[in-house]
Amino acid sequence: MIKGINDFKNVFFIGVAGVGMSAIAQYLSGINKNVSGSDRYFKDGEFNETKEKLEAEGIKCFLQNGDGISAETDLVVVSTAIEDTVFEVQKAKQLNIPIIKRSELLALIAKSKKTIAVGGTSGKSTTSAMLFEILEQAGMQPSIISGAGLTRIIKEGKIGNAKVGAGEWLVIEADESDGSIVQYHPEIGLLLNIDKDHPEIDELMSIFGIFKNNSKKFIVNQSNTLAKQLSQNIKNDFASDENSEAGYIAKDFTQNGFCISFIIHNSTFIINSIGKHNMENALAAITVACQIGVDLETCASALKTYEGIYRRNQVLGNKNGVWVIDDYAHNPVKCASAIAACQPVADKVIAWF
Repeated sequence: MIKGINDFKNVFFIGVAGVGMSAIAQYLSGINKNVSGSDRYFKDGEFNETKEKLEAEGIKCFLQNGDGISAETDLVVVSTAIEDTVFEVQKAKQLNIPIIKRSELLALIAKSKKTIAVGGTSGKSTTSAMLFEILEQAGMQPSIISGAGLTRIIKEGKIGNAKVGAGEWLVIEADESDGSIVQYHPEIGLLLNIDKDHPEIDELMSIFGIFKNNSKKFIVNQSNTLAKQLSQNIKNDFASDENSEAGYIAKDFTQNGFCISFIIHNSTFIINSIGKHNMENALAAITVACQIGVDLETCASALKTYEGIYRRNQVLGNKNGVWVIDDYAHNPVKCASAIAACQPVADKVIAWF
């Protein structure tokens, strides 16, 4: 029975190239576990960038044919996309190797650190990245397990969605779409927003309610109608509404081209990003950071050099006066925010969904 991360040494991921799986695989490799994995996208003799980057991190990659699983394997990890009929799952069962889901393993990792779990239907990856950057600037040497690659880490030749730090804090992205967020018991739970996405609203409210009860401290966005209903203490919360009684309020938002600015408690923040939604993401990260001892000046300094994350208002370039921006937006609220963020950049915006 696997009850903690000290209960295994040799771990195998089925579907290791997935963004959620690869992040955990890299994290475990970074804490000296023997990590290997397979993926259906790995083909014999065919180049795969993710495979190459995983192997550079010491993660041995196999074709999805069962060769990577042996009697020495202590644990097999599967994502929700891996069915029981997959040959490698059957082989693990034949060898009596414990099999757990990705979210269960992430919950075990979260138990081993002082964890900040970032939840909400929008903005989790960006907020996680911003918070990680702030804690790094503060010298806290944090770790991160995210759902998207941080540009700064990608520039190091890595996938960018995980990093192991020597400090006690871990930032994770807590996913509500499959209900797995209820497995985490973080030091701090952060709720960015609640809008219609994968589950229905009633189900989301129930899931996030459990997330609140599982968190030692719970911080919510008072400017989101549904999220504020789950507030634990308004003085710990944040808002972009200047009339709110939240403890952390962002004021005087402006966007000039690809740069936004705003003020929190008389401190000015300037970020190379676009959109009011990214001000809210930054405000959320700042609120958490301040409550674990980081000052506003350090937050501002960190966010001034923030480079963004993969496919979140990512500027691909300009040709013949046309800017091309790639964004992962995939529900109505996200699409609206992504389009609104682009409107101050140019007179005409073409949104291709």
